[in-house]
Amino acid sequence: MPPDADEFIGGIQERMRAALSAFNETLPKNRKVSLRQQGRNLIKLSPMEPQPEPKFLQHLKARVTSRWPMTNLLDIVKEADVQVGFTDEFRGLGDREILDRRTLQRRFLLCLYALGTNTGLKRVLAGGNDLTYDELRYVKECYIQKDGLKAAIAKVVNATLKVRKSRIWGEGTTGCASDSKKLQAWDQNLMNEWHVRYRGRGVMVYWHVEKNSLCIYSQLKRCSSSEVGSMIEGVMRHCTDMQIDKQYVDSHGQSEVAFAFCELLGFSLMPRLKAIARKKLYLPDAGEQNLYSNLAPILTRPINWELIRQQYDQIVKYAAALQKSTAHTDSILRRFTRNNLQHPTYQTLSELGRAVKTIFLCQYLESWGLR
Repeated sequence: MPPDADEFIGGIQERMRAALSAFNETLPKNRKVSLRQQGRNLIKLSPMEPQPEPKFLQHLKARVTSRWPMTNLLDIVKEADVQVGFTDEFRGLGDREILDRRTLQRRFLLCLYALGTNTGLKRVLAGGNDLTYDELRYVKECYIQKDGLKAAIAKVVNATLKVRKSRIWGEGTTGCASDSKKLQAWDQNLMNEWHVRYRGRGVMVYWHVEKNSLCIYSQLKRCSSSEVGSMIEGVMRHCTDMQIDKQYVDSHGQSEVAFAFCELLGFSLMPRLKAIARKKLYLPDAGEQNLYSNLAPILTRPINWELIRQQYDQIVKYAAALQKSTAHTDSILRRFTRNNLQHPTYQTLSELGRAVKTIFLCQYLESWGLR
């Protein structure tokens, strides 16, 4: 059960005061962050120095190369299936299977290799296999479907997370990064669109990758679809055992509405903000400007808590719809854009997002380790 409105608002206010106070106290001693008194770009953030390369990285690469020289990718996929058995997740469209699973396993691996590397079924068969193109195409069309692929990926990811040694890889991570990549596609593809930023037609693939470079979710999207919606969709639907409490994105994967929904859904949004020099910090209540005198150049108005209190049930309803998949993420977020500035629920989400974003900015600017 979600907390009531007063308890929820009180928790946000307490966190805002703690974050603003900590940033205000540490700013005079912070050599990496300073505030200008006038101008448009008031926040001055010194660039971070590149981290040194680990001492034993070259030695590790040499040992791996000497132990597994010229390892075939298909052999790695086969070894993963022997240990995990992810091809068991592929089931045919019919009521019964005529081919035995051992025969199907070989064809599954060849089809997955052809699809994953974009080599194609015909090129895979060019290596001298005793299979025909029609046999592989039959397996691809009748067995390799979306649900089976998602279950197989989740099985491999969960097995990888389980066997990692904490003394080498660290404790189980709860952080995940996500970003999109535009790919060219045929004009006949119904999802093909013109991409405004990349100046070309194609589709967008949105990836969720955990801290140690393990992809836990991917989505095929239209170029005009919301990256915020894709980010939330991946966190809620990744189907693996990983518990995400921090989500790292770029400037296109965040917004004030995104901060609000992430707070309601129980994880922290950690964006890399492109225009951070022009950001403002909101106050938890009126008359508290004097408490944060060092932050005066970037302080602005207090948060309208009464608006959040009035619309609290509505924003919880939309967050529950996202969590329970009773509505698609893009469909909900499409309601809360700048075209609906007068929508009271949009105003509430924006106001809540400003409060949560203020907490993040204070922590981000204060902590060198977080940056």
